[in-house]
Amino acid sequence: MSVPRAIRKVFLAVEQAEGAGARVRRSIGTSQLRNFSPFLMLDHFSIKPGAGFPDHPHRGQETITYLLQGAVDHEDFAGHAGTIEAGDLQFMTAGRGIMHAEMPRQNPDGSANVGLQLWVDLPAHLKACEPRYRDLRAAEIPRADLDGGKVHVRVISGRAAGVDSVKDLAYTPVWILDVQMQPGARLAQPLPDGWNAFAYQLEGAAVFGQGDGKHTVQQYHNCVFEPRGDVVNVEVPENAEGPARFVLIAGQILDQKVVQYGPFVLNTPEEVRQALFDYQFHTNGFERAEGWQSEIGKSMVH
Repeated sequence: MSVPRAIRKVFLAVEQAEGAGARVRRSIGTSQLRNFSPFLMLDHFSIKPGAGFPDHPHRGQETITYLLQGAVDHEDFAGHAGTIEAGDLQFMTAGRGIMHAEMPRQNPDGSANVGLQLWVDLPAHLKACEPRYRDLRAAEIPRADLDGGKVHVRVISGRAAGVDSVKDLAYTPVWILDVQMQPGARLAQPLPDGWNAFAYQLEGAAVFGQGDGKHTVQQYHNCVFEPRGDVVNVEVPENAEGPARFVLIAGQILDQKVVQYGPFVLNTPEEVRQALFDYQFHTNGFERAEGWQSEIGKSMVH
């Protein structure tokens, strides 16, 4: 018998300024939700032309960027450069050290570039790995249809309705499902028992949970589940104004301390101090940061 997941809390991701002129709705990594291993941060970002995230370092984590609208260029000090467009993802492992820039494309109609960025902790034994990138293009993502076509799932990572994702893209095991549900639709989505999981509502509203534990989750709200249980129940009422869309994300809990200072995520205060030293003096993975400037970041220099 499957055990449905109970809901721990539901809260609004409040919009705030971040980077250079970007707007983000941050739900994980705020006073509402911290220490939610392996997740460190979730930003729903909107970057207008002329804004962005110019040259900055990372150590000790992975970032997963899922673009919903527009296009974003990236470039790093190891010579990696590329663009992700709507529906594409980029998995970036910072490991022992990376310095990069993420800048929006200038859309002809002046519209914003919108997406999600999730920070995932790395297990202690992988914190010092070499940096790496994996791109996942929209066309490569398998799809699953359920409930007579009323539920449509993009299986970015993990599995849904017997459809497996293409490959493991992050070192830390994470499932990412992009779910769209029409009015009247129902879904019972299995998730690994014991993993931390949440659903972030991108569009419309959906009802999560069972019986007395049901919650209606509105747009821009994060629905956080209890770790016990192996299935999440969701429905969209027949009389809903329109379809609902959310990302359902789960990750294996890492049994380790998180000591974070901005873009450096390590296990002890000493390791954070070492990261600051290494970045400042271009050592232990940050050698290539010395004198490096991204081409795409120069558009921000006035």
